[in-house]
Parts: sequence; C-alpha cells; structure tokens
Amino acid sequence: MTQSNSISDRETSVEQLKARVQEFVDQREWRKYHKPKNLAMSIAIEAAELMELFQWADENESDAIIQEKLPSLEDELADIMVYCLSMANTVNIDISRAIVRKIAKNEHKYPVEQFKGVYKKPDKDVP
Repeated sequence: MTQSNSISDRETSVEQLKARVQEFVDQREWRKYHKPKNLAMSIAIEAAELMELFQWADENESDAIIQEKLPSLEDELADIMVYCLSMANTVNIDISRAIVRKIAKNEHKYPVEQFKGVYKKPDKDVP
C-alpha cells in the first residue's frame, strides 16, 4: 500500500491498514513495546487528546471547532486508530469479525423498537 494521501476508505481494507501499521512498528523494532497494557494506555491517552480539542466547548461550538481544527482532529483520530490496529495485531483480533459481532450484541441490547430516536440505558434484564 502506498503512503499517498490519495488512498481512501473505499479502496483500503482493514487488513491493508493492519499490515501498514505492523510494517511501521517492525521497521522501528517496537514490537517489544507493543504489549496489550501499553497499547490500551496509548489508546486512552490519544482519546484524551481528541477530547481535549473539544474541551470547554458547548454543542453549538462543535461544528466550528471541527472546521478550525480538522487537521488536528484527523491526527488524533488516526493516532487512536493506529494504536487500535496495533492492539489487534498484537493480540490477533480480526477487527471486522469483532465489529460485526459487537454490532449484533448491540442490536440485541438496543432493539430498534425500544431505542429508535432515543438514547437511554437499557433495562438491566436485557443481556
């Protein structure tokens, strides 16, 4: 996969992204640092950096912040995704299968009839 800015979600598979992340890690001999605990912490740290872009903004200001800070938003989201892909590589998780399985669980937990247009916590008796 090229490093061009012209690649897109439409043309790039999760497998290709995982391979590119692993290539980056391997070229630097960082596998020894990419332990699940370290990656989990890195994901949380990068997520906090993403949240920081919106800190102290109310809902009405979010669109303006996105326009003003889009390059930083992209970088922080990419950092999170890179660490997530690295975690998947490290613990051998098939991301597509995991996401589809989790969506199926959420469909059961949040049935359309009960949650359409409304967000609330489900009753405790819904597994």
